[in-house]
Amino acid sequence: MENKEKYYKALIDNAGHLNEIDLGEKIGLNENETNEIIAQLLSEYKIEYTENKVCNYSPTKRTKKKNISK
Repeated sequence: MENKEKYYKALIDNAGHLNEIDLGEKIGLNENETNEIIAQLLSEYKIEYTENKVCNYSPTKRTKKKNISK
């Protein structure tokens, strides 16, 4: 779990400059670990597949909920 959060934060900071595998290697993950984490993040809807410069994944855009209290 620690690696997943570390990878997710690195993906946000990366802004599409490194591809997903190189980004994983940068934080000490091998290709298999990186692919597992990507699969988990996709299933949790934290990231989405988009061609974003060099990297094919980007964090999903979260919509802000309006507080409708009276």
